[in-house]
Amino acid sequence: MMINRTIQRTALTMALLLLLLTGVDASATVYNWSRYDLSFETPEGGFVTYNSPTRFEVQWEDMVMTVQLYSKDKGDEKKMLNENLQRKALGYSMYDLGQGKIKVKGFKKTYSIVGTMPDGSRAIIADLVSKRQNLIVEVTVNYLFGNRETVEDMIKSFAENKTQQPNRERKRQKVQNKRKADKDRKQDRKRDQQPAQPQRKEKLYDA
Repeated sequence: MMINRTIQRTALTMALLLLLLTGVDASATVYNWSRYDLSFETPEGGFVTYNSPTRFEVQWEDMVMTVQLYSKDKGDEKKMLNENLQRKALGYSMYDLGQGKIKVKGFKKTYSIVGTMPDGSRAIIADLVSKRQNLIVEVTVNYLFGNRETVEDMIKSFAENKTQQPNRERKRQKVQNKRKADKDRKQDRKRDQQPAQPQRKEKLYDA
């Protein structure tokens, strides 16, 4: 069973680096899992609560994210992963379950499930299937109502590349009047004129 078969730790020499990149929105933090060329972006201010060769956890006041790495199993990928997601959700006693519709650029496929936790908070579990490696990246986020867009943005930011850059999709602009557009442009220019944040690196794990 895939859920019970994590990647062998002895084979890993991964280093997880916390990078606050120059030019990135000051409210965002970029993480890089160098052993697998994995990068992702989260809101700033998260506190790392767990960090190992195959598992990483970070939490904020209103949400918690866990990233777990698994090796792929042979067989019917879609059926297997959907069944695993159902079992994981039931293990958390989630209810009002529904299939997620998240697509993550650069990954072979993404399977996800959403639901409500016993305490009334929301949760989403997403399995990202690698195109390049024998790897499945499972992202679980427990969050409060109102954070759904932020949570989906975090999952969509996962990228598998050597440039150590997360996916950053441009959001579609809503149609707006000229006055509002001029105001937004002035705000954008003001932000662009602000000095860039200095680059900061923090070593989180070294196997």
